[in-house]
Amino acid sequence: MENKIAIVTGSNKGIGFEIVKELCKRGVGVVYLTARDIQRGQKAVQELNTEGCFPKFHQLEVNNKESMKNFADYLKKNYGGIDILINNAGVINEDFYKTTYEDSKYIIDINYNGILLSEEYIYPIIKDNGRIINISSDCGHISNLRNRYWIERLTKDNLKRDDINDFLNWFLQSVKNNTIDYNDFVEDRILSYRISKIAVCALTRIQQKEIGKNISINSLHPGFIKTNMTKGCGNFTLDEAADTPVYLALDIEQSVKGKYFWFDKTEQDWTDPNLKLYCDFDSIESQLKGTK
Repeated sequence: MENKIAIVTGSNKGIGFEIVKELCKRGVGVVYLTARDIQRGQKAVQELNTEGCFPKFHQLEVNNKESMKNFADYLKKNYGGIDILINNAGVINEDFYKTTYEDSKYIIDINYNGILLSEEYIYPIIKDNGRIINISSDCGHISNLRNRYWIERLTKDNLKRDDINDFLNWFLQSVKNNTIDYNDFVEDRILSYRISKIAVCALTRIQQKEIGKNISINSLHPGFIKTNMTKGCGNFTLDEAADTPVYLALDIEQSVKGKYFWFDKTEQDWTDPNLKLYCDFDSIESQLKGTK
């Protein structure tokens, strides 16, 4: 464990921060906390130091190609490669009840395109038998969709990247042209976030087929965690947030690949739209009203 090198994107606060802490506590030799903002990242490291955890810090803006390349070059030069990558960086709709083109484009850029940049620059330096965890959500399960065409296209065995790209473009264009049909989705709230996380889960399946080197790639719903991103709402505390991500990073059998996990460490069938694992916003809304 002490010889392993782990990277957690978007980890100066929230779930990512807790993952970094737990990886350090578990004895992973080198753990990198990354953040877009240098001061916030360094402050997060200092906070962890007071708790007996000593991660390293590197600035990283996941939707910036130069930033991602610089980080990958730095890792390759200093370590030769890495063992664990947790793609955690993500954003949600600023207004849970509105879907705008600008907001949607930004959310997809961070949550989905950020992983594509990670794939381009960091995946090549992941060592044999390495592990990649894509943090998704219950919003990312296929049951969030009602449009039969897209359900069938995204869950087919021979899924291609063009299928995901077409799905995202279909959504963005419908938002831009104000032609969106909300009957295509189980709910219309935090919709852009749902779309981005569905794309992440679909991408995970493709990446696993392509990656090689016996690397495992899995996605997961970490639970409804009380964070700034959820405006303080949630069913779990931050102390519980790292359980399943770290389980996938360190404990599960290497042979488990391309799967979708629930917060209780159980594997769920991402391709089954009848499972009703979608995000029920009513539970969020009741907590939001309770905080006012």
